Amino acid sequence: MTNKWDALRSAISPERREANRAAAQKMMAEMPLEELRSARNITQTHLDPLLRITQASVSKMEKRTDMYVSTLRSLAQAMGGELEIRTIFPDGIVKIDQFSTLNTTEKQ
Repeated sequence: MTNKWDALRSAISPERREANRAAAQKMMAEMPLEELRSARNITQTHLDPLLRITQASVSKMEKRTDMYVSTLRSLAQAMGGELEIRTIFPDGIVKIDQFSTLNTTEKQ
């Protein structure tokens, strides 16, 4: 027995399915910090002891448009990731490794 979702899914053309998949991939590849944390099923309360700051500070951090690289690296690591900074040129991509020696235990 098929359910309503199966019926809806089968009514979508393969081209539309591919376009939807590509759009979803793009959304997952680019998102604000708050959405990234939420997509990874991590709460601000979970991050505050890892970052040694309050939940309110985590909230403020997620809304900032400018922050230290070390702060962003700490946030990425607290969510289980690594921060990579790249410069994209028409003829290729260069990973900037200047920040790889930052002291990530330093609180910003």
